[in-house]
Amino acid sequence: MRVFYDAQVDALYIEFRPLPPGKAEAREISEDVIANYGPDGKLAGLEILNASSVLGDDADKVVLEIFPSLRAKKEAV
Repeated sequence: MRVFYDAQVDALYIEFRPLPPGKAEAREISEDVIANYGPDGKLAGLEILNASSVLGDDADKVVLEIFPSLRAKKEAV
């Protein structure tokens, strides 16, 4: 997973898995949130427009917690 923030346009993108250019299907979730899906219909990323106002006062801080780790869960299967 990768997280990108573009301060010039105030947009945050959370990429769950990369897609080749032109292969995403964008669906508007709300006025400022767009979900991108791959050709297989699985979620590939989320784009948050006007991120500083959507995320509020916590926009300057990112905390990522994964417990248990996705890798450990995948290996157990």
